[in-house]
Amino acid sequence: MGMLTTHKISADLYDDSFSLIAIHSNLEDYAITYAINSGCGLYLKRMKKDLHLDENMSFSVFDWDDEINDVYWTLISNKCEVEEEIPSVGLFGNNTSTRTDHLVKERKEVDYFLKVDTADETMFAQKIRSINQIAKVITAYPLDTQNLKSKRNLIF
Repeated sequence: MGMLTTHKISADLYDDSFSLIAIHSNLEDYAITYAINSGCGLYLKRMKKDLHLDENMSFSVFDWDDEINDVYWTLISNKCEVEEEIPSVGLFGNNTSTRTDHLVKERKEVDYFLKVDTADETMFAQKIRSINQIAKVITAYPLDTQNLKSKRNLIF
Protein backbone atom coordinates (compact mmCIF):
# COMPACT_ATOMS: atom_id res chain seq x y z
CA MET A 1 0.00 0.00 0.00
CA GLY A 2 1.44 3.37 -1.07
CA MET A 3 1.73 6.54 0.92
CA LEU A 4 -0.94 9.17 0.59
CA THR A 5 0.16 12.69 -0.18
CA THR A 6 -1.77 15.78 0.66
CA HIS A 7 -1.72 18.62 -1.84
CA LYS A 8 -2.46 22.12 -0.65
CA ILE A 9 -3.35 24.94 -2.98
CA SER A 10 -1.34 27.96 -2.06
CA ALA A 11 -3.05 31.34 -1.83
CA ASP A 12 -0.28 32.59 -4.10
CA LEU A 13 -1.81 30.56 -6.90
CA TYR A 14 -4.67 33.04 -7.06
CA ASP A 15 -2.45 36.09 -6.84
CA ASP A 16 -2.01 36.82 -10.50
CA SER A 17 0.91 39.07 -11.06
CA PHE A 18 -0.22 42.12 -12.96
CA SER A 19 0.65 45.77 -13.18
CA LEU A 20 -1.90 48.47 -12.62
CA ILE A 21 -2.21 51.98 -14.00
CA ALA A 22 -4.53 54.32 -12.08
CA ILE A 23 -6.29 56.80 -14.35
CA HIS A 24 -8.04 59.98 -13.22
CA SER A 25 -10.46 61.29 -15.85
CA ASN A 26 -14.08 62.37 -15.92
CA LEU A 27 -14.58 60.94 -19.42
CA GLU A 28 -17.29 58.32 -19.93
CA ASP A 29 -16.02 54.74 -20.18
CA TYR A 30 -16.44 54.50 -23.96
CA ALA A 31 -14.69 57.86 -24.46
CA ILE A 32 -11.67 57.03 -22.29
CA THR A 33 -11.42 53.66 -24.07
CA TYR A 34 -11.43 55.36 -27.46
CA ALA A 35 -8.82 57.90 -26.30
CA ILE A 36 -6.54 55.17 -24.88
CA ASN A 37 -6.91 53.06 -28.02
CA SER A 38 -6.04 56.06 -30.20
CA GLY A 39 -3.22 57.39 -28.02
CA CYS A 40 -1.60 54.09 -27.02
CA GLY A 41 -2.14 51.85 -30.02
CA LEU A 42 -4.38 49.47 -28.11
CA TYR A 43 -7.55 47.74 -29.33
CA LEU A 44 -9.66 47.58 -26.19
CA LYS A 45 -13.26 46.46 -26.74
CA ARG A 46 -16.20 46.28 -24.35
CA MET A 47 -16.54 42.80 -22.88
CA LYS A 48 -19.87 41.04 -23.39
CA LYS A 49 -20.44 41.00 -19.65
CA ASP A 50 -19.67 43.69 -17.12
CA LEU A 51 -18.00 42.83 -13.84
CA HIS A 52 -20.77 42.21 -11.27
CA LEU A 53 -19.73 42.23 -7.61
CA ASP A 54 -23.29 41.86 -6.38
CA GLU A 55 -26.73 42.36 -7.85
CA ASN A 56 -26.50 46.16 -7.70
CA MET A 57 -22.84 46.80 -8.49
CA SER A 58 -21.77 46.54 -12.11
CA PHE A 59 -18.48 47.87 -13.52
CA SER A 60 -17.76 48.29 -17.23
CA VAL A 61 -14.81 46.28 -18.53
CA PHE A 62 -12.90 46.62 -21.81
CA ASP A 63 -10.18 44.16 -22.78
CA TRP A 64 -7.72 43.24 -25.51
CA ASP A 65 -5.43 40.26 -25.83
CA ASP A 66 -2.31 41.51 -27.64
CA GLU A 67 -1.09 38.15 -28.92
CA ILE A 68 1.88 39.63 -30.79
CA ASN A 69 3.44 41.08 -27.62
CA ASP A 70 1.84 38.51 -25.30
CA VAL A 71 0.16 41.17 -23.16
CA TYR A 72 -3.43 41.10 -21.90
CA TRP A 73 -4.95 44.55 -21.28
CA THR A 74 -8.07 45.25 -19.21
CA LEU A 75 -9.61 48.66 -18.59
CA ILE A 76 -11.99 48.60 -15.63
CA SER A 77 -14.18 51.37 -14.32
CA ASN A 78 -13.65 51.97 -10.60
CA LYS A 79 -17.04 53.63 -10.14
CA CYS A 80 -20.61 52.59 -10.65
CA GLU A 81 -23.84 54.40 -9.95
CA VAL A 82 -26.25 52.47 -7.75
CA GLU A 83 -29.88 53.53 -7.56
CA GLU A 84 -31.62 52.96 -4.26
CA GLU A 85 -35.27 53.37 -3.48
CA ILE A 86 -35.88 55.28 -0.29
CA PRO A 87 -39.26 54.48 1.20
CA SER A 88 -41.05 57.55 2.44
CA VAL A 89 -44.14 58.19 4.46
CA GLY A 90 -46.70 60.85 3.67
CA LEU A 91 -47.63 62.67 0.50
CA PHE A 92 -44.61 61.69 -1.52
CA GLY A 93 -44.08 58.23 -2.91
CA ASN A 94 -40.84 56.35 -2.71
CA ASN A 95 -37.84 58.41 -3.76
CA THR A 96 -34.89 57.14 -5.71
CA SER A 97 -31.42 58.21 -4.74
CA THR A 98 -28.16 57.49 -6.50
CA ARG A 99 -24.91 56.69 -4.78
CA THR A 100 -21.51 55.89 -6.21
CA ASP A 101 -19.85 52.61 -5.33
CA HIS A 102 -16.22 51.69 -5.98
CA LEU A 103 -14.51 48.53 -7.15
CA VAL A 104 -11.36 49.34 -5.16
CA LYS A 105 -12.76 51.11 -2.12
CA GLU A 106 -9.43 52.33 -0.76
CA ARG A 107 -8.78 54.15 -4.07
CA LYS A 108 -12.05 56.07 -4.49
CA GLU A 109 -10.26 58.95 -6.21
CA VAL A 110 -9.31 56.72 -9.18
CA ASP A 111 -11.79 56.64 -12.08
CA TYR A 112 -10.32 53.73 -14.09
CA PHE A 113 -7.73 51.01 -13.74
CA LEU A 114 -5.75 49.70 -16.68
CA LYS A 115 -4.67 46.21 -15.69
CA VAL A 116 -1.68 44.93 -17.62
CA ASP A 117 -0.65 41.27 -17.53
CA THR A 118 2.98 40.48 -18.35
CA ALA A 119 4.22 43.77 -19.82
CA ASP A 120 7.86 44.74 -19.72
CA GLU A 121 8.83 47.85 -17.74
CA THR A 122 9.72 49.92 -20.80
CA MET A 123 6.37 49.32 -22.52
CA PHE A 124 4.51 49.90 -19.25
CA ALA A 125 6.23 53.27 -18.64
CA GLN A 126 5.67 54.29 -22.27
CA LYS A 127 1.93 53.56 -22.03
CA ILE A 128 1.65 55.66 -18.85
CA ARG A 129 3.35 58.56 -20.67
CA SER A 130 0.95 58.13 -23.62
CA ILE A 131 -2.12 58.08 -21.35
CA ASN A 132 -0.92 61.26 -19.64
CA GLN A 133 -0.81 62.95 -23.08
CA ILE A 134 -4.59 62.45 -23.52
CA ALA A 135 -6.31 65.82 -23.18
CA LYS A 136 -9.09 64.81 -20.77
CA VAL A 137 -6.89 62.64 -18.53
CA ILE A 138 -6.05 64.47 -15.32
CA THR A 139 -3.27 62.03 -14.42
CA ALA A 140 -2.21 58.41 -14.82
CA TYR A 141 0.39 56.60 -12.71
CA PRO A 142 1.47 53.10 -11.73
CA LEU A 143 -0.16 51.64 -8.66
CA ASP A 144 1.47 49.16 -6.31
CA THR A 145 -0.84 46.14 -6.29
CA GLN A 146 0.81 44.45 -3.30
CA ASN A 147 -0.76 46.82 -0.79
CA LEU A 148 -4.28 46.90 -2.25
CA LYS A 149 -6.84 45.34 0.08
CA SER A 150 -9.38 45.05 -2.75
CA LYS A 151 -6.89 43.42 -5.12
CA ARG A 152 -9.12 40.33 -5.39
CA ASN A 153 -11.78 42.46 -7.11
CA LEU A 154 -9.34 42.97 -9.98
CA ILE A 155 -8.73 39.25 -10.51
CA PHE A 156 -11.40 37.76 -12.74
